[in-house]
Amino acid sequence: MSDRKRERLGILGGMGPQATQMLYQWILDRTDASCDQEHIPTLILSDTQVPDRTGAILSGQGEKVYKHLLEDARLLENSGCRCIAIPCNTSHYFAEDMQKELSIPIIHMPRETVRRLAEEGRKKAALLATDGTVQTGVYHREAERFGIEIWSPEPDIQKVVMSIIYDEIKQGKRGDAEQFARVDAAVREAGCDCGILACTELSVFNEYHGLPDFYTDAMAVLADCCVEAFGKKKQLF
Repeated sequence: MSDRKRERLGILGGMGPQATQMLYQWILDRTDASCDQEHIPTLILSDTQVPDRTGAILSGQGEKVYKHLLEDARLLENSGCRCIAIPCNTSHYFAEDMQKELSIPIIHMPRETVRRLAEEGRKKAALLATDGTVQTGVYHREAERFGIEIWSPEPDIQKVVMSIIYDEIKQGKRGDAEQFARVDAAVREAGCDCGILACTELSVFNEYHGLPDFYTDAMAVLADCCVEAFGKKKQLF
């Protein structure tokens, strides 16, 4: 395959579609470019038919999701992408197994997010994510490598987080800031020195409501990594 084709970024998205388009916009925003040709050539696969990741994992039906994601990743690989970005935190439960089947790297969003927190000297991070991401330990494993403690919300607060994700953002709503304030209060009371927005629907919520820098947005980290992977100069905000 020609070097020109290997200049492409592959985005395996659709989980959800709004987060996918937002990731691409953030990549554009972060790239210091003066013309079309200075942006990263990108193939976006917005596969809205991937089964719900949380439901599949927690019900023991993850193999179906894995095969679906791997088929999509191979499509991007065979289409000449240099690397793959997946704007879905829960899907990274399958990332390491998928990586063994691919010849191009998957940019590991949870790993890169925790790496950034470690570089900032953070010690205790609140994990705001789907039940699937929390219970599979995707972030916990990465945090352990970097010596960071992960705090997960108690069940009543986790229900609020899930409601914001599934009942609000995934249904096209902007999300209830007062509901998030309940989550934020619990995070602060737990003594966390940072929080991770570890669901791309929470990234959408963040875009609408402008949460404080206390919260590190995993999808924003992914966007930064995409720009860096192609040696592009980052646009300063």
